[in-house]
Amino acid sequence: MSFFISDAMAEGQAAAPSMGGLEGLLLPLGLIFILYFFMIRPQVKRQKEHKALVSNLQKGDEVQSMGGLMGKITEVGENFIKVEVADNVVVTVRRAAIEAVMPKGSLKEL
Repeated sequence: MSFFISDAMAEGQAAAPSMGGLEGLLLPLGLIFILYFFMIRPQVKRQKEHKALVSNLQKGDEVQSMGGLMGKITEVGENFIKVEVADNVVVTVRRAAIEAVMPKGSLKEL
Protein backbone atom coordinates (compact mmCIF):
# COMPACT_ATOMS: atom_id res chain seq x y z
CA MET A 1 0.00 0.00 0.00
CA SER A 2 2.91 2.30 -0.63
CA PHE A 3 1.36 3.73 -3.75
CA PHE A 4 0.80 7.27 -2.33
CA ILE A 5 3.38 7.27 0.46
CA SER A 6 6.99 6.51 -0.25
CA ASP A 7 8.79 4.14 2.06
CA ALA A 8 10.81 5.79 4.80
CA MET A 9 14.51 5.37 4.51
CA ALA A 10 16.26 4.42 7.71
CA GLU A 11 18.74 6.94 9.10
CA GLY A 12 21.67 6.36 11.39
CA GLN A 13 20.82 8.12 14.67
CA ALA A 14 18.10 10.61 15.45
CA ALA A 15 19.38 14.16 15.87
CA ALA A 16 19.20 15.55 19.39
CA PRO A 17 16.86 18.54 19.75
CA SER A 18 18.74 21.81 19.95
CA MET A 19 18.03 24.25 22.78
CA GLY A 20 18.21 27.38 20.61
CA GLY A 21 21.14 28.96 22.36
CA LEU A 22 21.79 32.67 22.63
CA GLU A 23 20.27 33.46 19.25
CA GLY A 24 16.90 32.14 20.37
CA LEU A 25 16.95 34.50 23.33
CA LEU A 26 18.25 37.66 21.63
CA LEU A 27 15.66 37.80 18.88
CA PRO A 28 12.59 38.08 21.17
CA LEU A 29 14.38 40.51 23.50
CA GLY A 30 15.39 42.65 20.56
CA LEU A 31 11.83 42.75 19.27
CA ILE A 32 10.55 43.78 22.71
CA PHE A 33 13.04 46.67 22.90
CA ILE A 34 12.15 47.83 19.39
CA LEU A 35 8.45 47.70 20.26
CA TYR A 36 9.06 49.71 23.43
CA PHE A 37 11.17 52.45 21.83
CA PHE A 38 9.09 52.91 18.68
CA MET A 39 5.55 52.40 19.95
CA ILE A 40 5.07 52.41 23.70
CA ARG A 41 7.49 55.15 24.80
CA PRO A 42 6.23 57.87 22.37
CA GLN A 43 2.61 57.14 23.31
CA VAL A 44 3.36 57.48 27.05
CA LYS A 45 5.22 60.73 26.34
CA ARG A 46 2.21 62.12 24.43
CA GLN A 47 -0.13 61.13 27.26
CA LYS A 48 2.04 62.97 29.81
CA GLU A 49 2.15 66.09 27.64
CA HIS A 50 -1.64 66.07 27.17
CA LYS A 51 -2.21 65.58 30.91
CA ALA A 52 0.04 68.58 31.65
CA LEU A 53 -1.78 70.67 29.01
CA VAL A 54 -5.20 69.84 30.46
CA SER A 55 -4.13 70.50 34.05
CA ASN A 56 -2.72 73.95 33.13
CA LEU A 57 -5.88 75.30 31.45
CA GLN A 58 -6.84 78.77 32.67
CA LYS A 59 -9.62 81.25 32.13
CA GLY A 60 -8.90 83.34 29.02
CA ASP A 61 -6.92 80.66 27.14
CA GLU A 62 -7.85 80.14 23.51
CA VAL A 63 -8.27 76.43 22.90
CA GLN A 64 -9.17 73.91 20.23
CA SER A 65 -11.14 70.77 21.06
CA MET A 66 -10.65 67.37 19.45
CA GLY A 67 -13.79 68.01 17.41
CA GLY A 68 -12.30 71.19 15.93
CA LEU A 69 -14.30 73.62 18.08
CA MET A 70 -12.25 76.75 18.85
CA GLY A 71 -12.99 79.35 21.48
CA LYS A 72 -11.95 81.18 24.63
CA ILE A 73 -12.27 79.60 28.08
CA THR A 74 -14.72 81.50 30.29
CA GLU A 75 -14.96 79.12 33.24
CA VAL A 76 -12.79 76.24 34.45
CA GLY A 77 -14.23 73.37 36.49
CA GLU A 78 -12.77 70.12 37.76
CA ASN A 79 -13.93 67.98 34.82
CA PHE A 80 -15.54 70.49 32.45
CA ILE A 81 -14.75 73.90 31.04
CA LYS A 82 -17.00 76.49 29.43
CA VAL A 83 -15.81 77.79 26.09
CA GLU A 84 -17.16 80.88 24.36
CA VAL A 85 -17.22 80.08 20.64
CA ALA A 86 -19.00 83.26 19.50
CA ASP A 87 -20.50 86.35 21.09
CA ASN A 88 -22.86 85.17 23.85
CA VAL A 89 -22.52 81.50 22.77
CA VAL A 90 -20.98 79.37 25.51
CA VAL A 91 -20.61 75.59 25.31
CA THR A 92 -19.51 73.11 27.96
CA VAL A 93 -16.64 70.82 26.98
CA ARG A 94 -14.84 68.06 28.86
CA ARG A 95 -11.32 69.05 29.89
CA ALA A 96 -9.88 65.87 28.36
CA ALA A 97 -11.37 66.84 24.97
CA ILE A 98 -9.08 69.87 24.66
CA GLU A 99 -6.45 69.13 22.04
CA ALA A 100 -4.38 72.31 21.92
CA VAL A 101 -3.97 75.73 23.47
CA MET A 102 -3.76 78.28 20.66
CA PRO A 103 -1.57 81.41 20.77
CA LYS A 104 -3.29 84.55 22.03
CA GLY A 105 -5.14 86.41 19.28
CA SER A 106 -5.52 83.42 16.98
CA LEU A 107 -9.33 83.59 17.20
CA LYS A 108 -9.31 87.14 15.79
CA GLU A 109 -7.49 85.87 12.69
CA LEU A 110 -10.36 83.50 11.88
